[in-house]
Amino acid sequence: MSERDEIIINNAKKLIETADKKRLLLRVLGAIAFRIHCPKFGHLLSKSRVITDIDLVAYGKQMSLIERHIIENGYEMRPPSIISLAARRRVFYDGKNGISVDVFFDKLEMCHDIDFEGRLELDHPTIPLAEMLLEKLQIVEINEKDVKDVIILLREHEIGDKDEETINAKYIAKLLADDWGFYYTATTNLNKIKNLLDHYNELVENDKKLVESRIDNLLNIIEQKPKSLGWKMRAKIGTRKQWYRMVEEIQH
Repeated sequence: MSERDEIIINNAKKLIETADKKRLLLRVLGAIAFRIHCPKFGHLLSKSRVITDIDLVAYGKQMSLIERHIIENGYEMRPPSIISLAARRRVFYDGKNGISVDVFFDKLEMCHDIDFEGRLELDHPTIPLAEMLLEKLQIVEINEKDVKDVIILLREHEIGDKDEETINAKYIAKLLADDWGFYYTATTNLNKIKNLLDHYNELVENDKKLVESRIDNLLNIIEQKPKSLGWKMRAKIGTRKQWYRMVEEIQH
């Protein structure tokens, strides 16, 4: 880990630790969450991975308190360049260290939505493992660094029906059973990642077999979950109609 990465990760932990003392619920997602939650196998594919900023999530009911908390920790708030996202996202900047902080409130609204209602209490200092996986699987044009994050997460953690140090497949299946678009993107990505396993020489055969079996297990649980009427109706249209949101980056 580079000195720069260590500074950014420590700053993220400080923001969360000091928020805890104020009874503010703040959790980290993105690259930092994967560094924190995958200490055993994170080194396999992330040697050249650079952390550029801090991504956090909180509940909207604490928005003004969270804003004040981050400003008190030496960051200045910057207005988002996309008005439609202003209600659910805040951008902060530490000019001294050159670190940007993005805070999402209630939902992560990207290609597909991830709703955090009632979920942020389940892990610390990161979002739950299920949401960490969904954060990557919701990306329609998934890139190599995201593929690597998924592989590392699945190598480190078992698939199950709870959230404690386990990827909650039951929760994921329930979510995707109500949203065909998200289901299509997520399952397409899981199959793509499974097919890419042989491309990574850093993984020994046991690593590949374990990740492949966990992907198959997760896909099986997703497929077995009964789908909603809305899911079935949308499935008939399929990819003839765009099933995801085009994402524009907020400029820092």
